[in-house]
Amino acid sequence: MSNSFGSHQILELNGKQFRIARLDALEDRGFSLERLPFALKILLENLLRREDGGAVTVDDIESIARWDSQAKPSQEIAFMPARVLLQDFTGVPAVVDLAAMRDAMLDLGGDPQKINPVQPAELVIDHSVQVDEFGSEAALLLNSKREFERNEERYAFLRWGQTAFDNFKVVPPETGIVHQVNLEYLARVVMTGSGSDEPAFAYPDTLVERIPTQR
Repeated sequence: MSNSFGSHQILELNGKQFRIARLDALEDRGFSLERLPFALKILLENLLRREDGGAVTVDDIESIARWDSQAKPSQEIAFMPARVLLQDFTGVPAVVDLAAMRDAMLDLGGDPQKINPVQPAELVIDHSVQVDEFGSEAALLLNSKREFERNEERYAFLRWGQTAFDNFKVVPPETGIVHQVNLEYLARVVMTGSGSDEPAFAYPDTLVERIPTQR
């Protein structure tokens, strides 16, 4: 990992150490970041933290730091979200793809356990419970029970996926709609890295969302 701008710094919090990518390191190099929209500052931190000379280069970082609101976009951004949010219409096919990749890896003589989401992926099953019972305290329980009965194979497959893949979780039906669940249960605000690097990076919680445009 590269650190061309000297932005990586150790932060101590409650007796623990974390690494952070400081935006003001760019200010020290003559870049004026006050004019940047907050969203671009999030992208800039992402690039500073992940600079490797390949996927993220010095030019990539400087292009964001020199952002001109009047210029037409001319360069792609190698953004890596902290996590992926899935809704069941798009999430189930994604799990099927992962399972197929594991089968292919096995056929090629490799280790299928190496096939996992790179970033945490969370699938929220929403808008699925039908109204068969109503007007009683047991209505939600009965409707949820029938939902699992109607789609037993689907939920058995997702349960398998949750236990088989690292970095993958499923939120069952009747919990809430995907955006509500994301804000109330899944959002971390600040993420911390995992792996062998110590101390781990602390960085903003960002996500990409895979939801259908039409139902």
